Amino acid sequence: MIALKITSIKQFMEKLLRSDAFDSFLLEEASVSTYNTFHIDGHQNREFYTTEEWDDASVRPYDFSMWKTMRPICFDLIKGSHTPIAFRFVLHLMPGYAESILRGGETAVTPQQIKAFVLNIKYDSAGLTLVTGTAFHTFLPDKTPDALWDNAVRQFLARKDIPYEEL
Repeated sequence: MIALKITSIKQFMEKLLRSDAFDSFLLEEASVSTYNTFHIDGHQNREFYTTEEWDDASVRPYDFSMWKTMRPICFDLIKGSHTPIAFRFVLHLMPGYAESILRGGETAVTPQQIKAFVLNIKYDSAGLTLVTGTAFHTFLPDKTPDALWDNAVRQFLARKDIPYEEL
């Protein structure tokens, strides 16, 4: 787990909300505080779908909503003439990318053992920070996936030209 302070908030927000830079993520939850506080639970609602749709991976491939579909909603909540008081996004890397993350190091951990590679994004009066995390389906003593995910996030930010400082 690492914490990174984003040094160009405007540049980061442009990438997060107005480009496809983060479209390889799913949204677990969001909270945006402006004139009201808005909460979004990224879990998809079973009751919304027919049984066939719920079971069809082409209609509902993930338990969480894709960031690319939630991005315009979050953008609408944040945009305006006033800076938000605060916001928080909990993003999960899409499961299909886990194998490429693990391939970067020597580990016996398999993609099936990874529940999620998580990216927590938090903005408040102290600035904008990212905190990485790894969730496993069961306890694993091997912490290599954590380090691989941390490094992958650093590389991701560098590729997207997002400046940061390690905290």
